[in-house]
Amino acid sequence: MNFFCRMKQLGIFSLSVVTMLSSFALSAQDRQETKDPEKAEQEFLESIDKEVARLSALLDLEYWQEFYVDSTLNHDLRALQDEIKPLVDSKVSNTDIFQDVYDKWFEKIYLSYQGIFNEDQWSRYLKSGAAREKKNRDKRRAKRESTGN
Repeated sequence: MNFFCRMKQLGIFSLSVVTMLSSFALSAQDRQETKDPEKAEQEFLESIDKEVARLSALLDLEYWQEFYVDSTLNHDLRALQDEIKPLVDSKVSNTDIFQDVYDKWFEKIYLSYQGIFNEDQWSRYLKSGAAREKKNRDKRRAKRESTGN
């Protein structure tokens, strides 16, 4: 299964984040790209704002929950970017390596959200596709562990 098919399985949130991060990876890979770093940063922040707004509307988040969701996304997605950049720069072609990095950081986001949302919000979040994403991550982890990677 190719990388983009796997990304499709991650769900709406993951797909939007992966798309955003892929644009960063492609711009890092193509050094002749004229994309302004300030513009890339602005797009990054806007995508986080959109995800916070989406979750807030879906889950009726309190202002303090929005703050924690925003902080979580800012930290974890930047860390994901930082971990992906050297892989892109060194032209790693094994998509499983990228998938492992994505899974690691999306699992951290998932666990952070679990501590931020109340029971009702958590239930709605899981029903919105997060449970399916978690199940897919767990399957990939089990497969990696069974092959000894």
